[in-house]
Amino acid sequence: MGMKTKEQKRQRRKAYIKKSIRGTSDRPRIFVFKSNRYFYAGLADDEKGIVLKSYMAKKETDDIIAMSKKFAKEALKSESVVFDRSGYKYHGLVKTFADELRNQKVKI
Repeated sequence: MGMKTKEQKRQRRKAYIKKSIRGTSDRPRIFVFKSNRYFYAGLADDEKGIVLKSYMAKKETDDIIAMSKKFAKEALKSESVVFDRSGYKYHGLVKTFADELRNQKVKI
């Protein structure tokens, strides 16, 4: 039982969160992923097992805000959405993305 890496800890948090969050066609799930260079976000319907729309931006605040404005247009087609932070802490780019979606009147 050695020490766990950051990624192993995040995967464990992600599994714990995923137990209670489900996206439907009426209320899709917004998920995020961060790599070293890019920030990805997508809209998923878990009942059908499909990704409805996905976007990618460089990991810079201005790019994230621009991407979230485009993303909000897709998310506004649904009455409300479920936000899945994918095991990441709710700060930095994840928080900026979610706050910008709320500013665009997306019901999270």
